[in-house]
Amino acid sequence: MSISIVQDITKISRNAWDEFVWNHPQGNYFQSAVAYDLFKSIPAYLPIVFAAVDTEDQKIKGILLAVVQKEGKGVVGKFTARSIVWGGPLVKNDDSSIAEMILSAYDHVATEHAIYSQFRNLSDLSFAKKAFTNNGFEFLEHLNFLVPTPTIESVQKLVSKSKIRQIKKGLSSGASIAEATTLDEVKEFYALLKILYRTKVKKPLPDWIFFEEFFKVSCKNGLGTYLLIKENDKVIGGIMCPITPGKAIYEWYIAGDDVNSKHLYPSILATWAAIEFGCTHQLDHFDFLGAGKPDQDYGVREFKAKFGGTEMSFGRFEKIHKPLLMSIGKTGISLLKHIKR
Repeated sequence: MSISIVQDITKISRNAWDEFVWNHPQGNYFQSAVAYDLFKSIPAYLPIVFAAVDTEDQKIKGILLAVVQKEGKGVVGKFTARSIVWGGPLVKNDDSSIAEMILSAYDHVATEHAIYSQFRNLSDLSFAKKAFTNNGFEFLEHLNFLVPTPTIESVQKLVSKSKIRQIKKGLSSGASIAEATTLDEVKEFYALLKILYRTKVKKPLPDWIFFEEFFKVSCKNGLGTYLLIKENDKVIGGIMCPITPGKAIYEWYIAGDDVNSKHLYPSILATWAAIEFGCTHQLDHFDFLGAGKPDQDYGVREFKAKFGGTEMSFGRFEKIHKPLLMSIGKTGISLLKHIKR
């Protein structure tokens, strides 16, 4: 078998890409062609894709989709550029030699565009650990929780009693769960996110166009949803969820007005909404997409742990491509936080 690494998106078959990702045991939304479409539509994002193609039968044997993200333009953009990969690379039969080829090609391109790379693993990538090491990546422990979603009844038995009480109380006190059907509803959710990120998270939040395009590109294709928590017709919470058909629903962005609507538990209901969606849509599990480093206190981890998930440690692979710019970039992001307040 002879493998060629293809980087030109016009030379990668869309149908072959979809077939490979959706049929791969660890296939996921973030490595799909639809995710590429989403990232491509955002001015501040640069998606880069690598396909390992068999030169004999032209079938795809591996895929890696990364997205280079910047905060702002000009100097700020240059010093904040980082490349993020969720759930990749995907390689047929976990072939380490193919993983090596993909990562080598990726490293060369990423060095041109980003000051550092971070692979956020959604499954066990131990088969590719040597390939990562050979290309200068460091493995870092990072936790996550996966909540199985066979039935609502079975999940309720896993969720803490206090959370079940709060869920029931919120719903009986006037809160409701609904999928977003209009962009106006998504805008209400985005307004809550902006407040949360400005006052608590204190990290850059993607511009509105990102959330708009997710609604247009992913939700319309059944590969995503916005689940909203409402009091009457007002959005008081919500969660933005990519979906891998038949497998998983993910927490990408979540927010709740826990100040003005504390008695309705909007953040708790938003998390529950995604878990419930997984149950009712025959998905295997709900993925929190991260629960912090094991050696660091992380209050959100305690919150997530109460929803009955299994703690996982797939970790992350990281590499600093430009150490000096990395140091300056950290200062740049810190300054950007203050600018955006």
